[in-house]
Amino acid sequence: MKIVLRHPVTWIVAAAGIAVALYLFQPWRLFTTVVVNEPPPVSIGETMTEAPMTSDTMTPTASPRVLSMGSFITHEHETSGTAKVIQLPDGKRVLRIENLNTSDGPDLRVWLSDQPVKEGEWRIFDDGEWLELGELKGNQGNANYAIPASADLDSLTSVTIWCRRFAVSFGAAGLTA
Repeated sequence: MKIVLRHPVTWIVAAAGIAVALYLFQPWRLFTTVVVNEPPPVSIGETMTEAPMTSDTMTPTASPRVLSMGSFITHEHETSGTAKVIQLPDGKRVLRIENLNTSDGPDLRVWLSDQPVKEGEWRIFDDGEWLELGELKGNQGNANYAIPASADLDSLTSVTIWCRRFAVSFGAAGLTA
């Protein structure tokens, strides 16, 4: 046994194993926080900005409309906050996540899904139809995610913070009108 532990190949294999484990699990992310605080969306042309103002009244010309919303529940990691699907005055739709508080993690994504949100059911969101809206911008705060015009919001009735690397939901919210 002593000969095996002293062999250089043993140390190379052990170092490679540790490097792979660190890459996959990224344990330091348990201690990191990424805070994002984007303003609520209102679009002018192709960019999301503050509410458009008319020159004579200096008041917003139109208001976004909330189509559906829901509160996050915890799945694999403690998660809270709200999700809103908002239709902008120009017809574009945005998923707004507010007051999000969850763990940081490797390869986190924001998905719309057709799967129901249930306590303890944190691996089901890739079983049906889903639409990735992008990387999670921050694990705390408020963020906006553009929803493609082709997205069928009648069937995509939940949102999940999805860890693509381990195929688990950190938390999810059912979206109701």
